[in-house]
Amino acid sequence: MTLGDFWFIVVAVLWVGFFILEAFDFGVGMLHSFLGRSDIERRVLINTIGPVWDGNEVWLIVAGAAIFAAFPGWYATMFSALYLAMVLLLIGLIVRGLTFEYQRKFDDPRWRTFWRWGITVASALIPFLIGVALGDLLHGLPINSQHEYTGSFWGLLTPFGLWTGLTLTVLSLLMGAIYVTLKTTGDLHVRAQRAASGIGVVAVIVSFGFFTWVHVGLSTGFVPEPLEALALMALIAAAWLASARADGWAFLACAVGIAGTVGSIFTELFPRVMISTTNTAYNLTVDNSASPPYTLKVMTVVAVVTVPVVIVYQAWAYHIFRARLSAPKVGGDETAAGPTSPSSANSLP
Repeated sequence: MTLGDFWFIVVAVLWVGFFILEAFDFGVGMLHSFLGRSDIERRVLINTIGPVWDGNEVWLIVAGAAIFAAFPGWYATMFSALYLAMVLLLIGLIVRGLTFEYQRKFDDPRWRTFWRWGITVASALIPFLIGVALGDLLHGLPINSQHEYTGSFWGLLTPFGLWTGLTLTVLSLLMGAIYVTLKTTGDLHVRAQRAASGIGVVAVIVSFGFFTWVHVGLSTGFVPEPLEALALMALIAAAWLASARADGWAFLACAVGIAGTVGSIFTELFPRVMISTTNTAYNLTVDNSASPPYTLKVMTVVAVVTVPVVIVYQAWAYHIFRARLSAPKVGGDETAAGPTSPSSANSLP
């Protein structure tokens, strides 16, 4: 294994880690307008991700930075091709951040409604756009001999890319619904369980379509890779466990399913990093887009030192904010929308 191969694996792991952490984050953002029947309940739902959402998004920055440093050729072609899509992605990220800060600046129902739907739409837009981008990597884009994208913005909306975006959005919804069951009590908990049961069925169907398209539509062979089989079985298990109210196990199975789905894109892609539909000779590969060996060596040392520290810190943060939240009864004090003692009945296994 070369250092280029190693850093391709690192990039794939970073994207997998980002989606495991952010999927439930996006899912809660999409669902809070529908699961919450009052302003206080919607506040409780947002509070479930309030302490961790910004830390989760750091993984997106790190994944992009790793591509920039380890594979500058890949970064240049991909980000120039997806420039307008990246602008939309940044708008979605900015809107989400502003919502957490400004939603309660004024006690005006119209003001709160505007920001409430802002986070709902942005939370759906972000995983969809990232899914389209990842799907385009595997489907291929028109790239010339200079490794320049020769298509238009609308050329990025390939059918497979759109389906990949839909798949990751639905999986985020499922993980978000299950996460809410782990973080709330009372009526919110019951509603989230019902939502998870229904979304689970849709997630299995959409994911099956995704894996079928990878092997039949993209002609990668009829035999699924072990990671893809694991991902599909995990998502089937997550749907069944969500219906059986085994929330902790359902969350774990869903995380495995999302990891396998995102990871399968990179396993099918390797050793390529971008596919040219113009000519296969113009494909970007690990070898022709990687940084010099010295750069990769320095990056490896830095990663070995810093990444474990980041993981330990983030795990500690989740441990600190592990308590469930509950909404007060009608007419109760709004401050009751805070943590309760963690329940062991449905906690993570």
